[in-house]
This record gives sequence, C-alpha cells and structure tokens, in this order.
Amino acid sequence: MSARRLAVLLALALFAVLGVSACTVEGAGTKTDCGVSGCTITFDRGVNAKVTVIGVDAELVAVNGDTVTLKVGGQQVSVPAGQTQSADGFNITVQEVTDDQVVVKIASGITTG
Repeated sequence: MSARRLAVLLALALFAVLGVSACTVEGAGTKTDCGVSGCTITFDRGVNAKVTVIGVDAELVAVNGDTVTLKVGGQQVSVPAGQTQSADGFNITVQEVTDDQVVVKIASGITTG
C-alpha cells in the first residue's frame, strides 16, 4: 500500500473517530458531508468552486447532459450519472445531476480484506 493511500485511510479513520469534517471549500455554492465511507459533495451549477476532501482537490469542470466532468487530484474524469469512475486512486460516483446542482461522492478506493 502506498504511503499516500495509507495516509488517506488513516485520516478517514481519525475523522470518523473524532467526528471531524475532512474538507475545505473555496468559492460559493458547494456543500460537503464527509464520513468513514468518503465525502459527498454538492456543487451548485454555474459557480466556480473547488473543494478539498480527504486530501484531494475536486472541481466541477462541466456537465453535458447526465455526464459530469470533474478534475480530481489533477486528473480530469468524466462520469455518467449513477456510475463510478476511478481517478488518482479515488472512486468518484455521480449520484445526481439536476438543473441546479451536481452531487458527487468521492471515496478512497482502498479496499480492505
């Protein structure tokens, strides 16, 4: 296991135990909810916002129909609504796309067992 993945896993465990949110937000129109299984980010459409969750930067780049393009950890990835893609060692799931917002979940991509 890489040092970065181990650090993310340890940070998630610490945040879960202490009940601390593992995120920072830049710009208006972004809400986050972080827990043991990752962070759910709600981006308002039409605003420039960037969020840092579990040690990775995430930014909404574009929405084309139900396909969302995000920049996660410096890697650009396009994810259709209801599906999951990997980027920079994280699993990115687009949970919802509406006219007003995009809801995305970012998880560590680390499996145990």
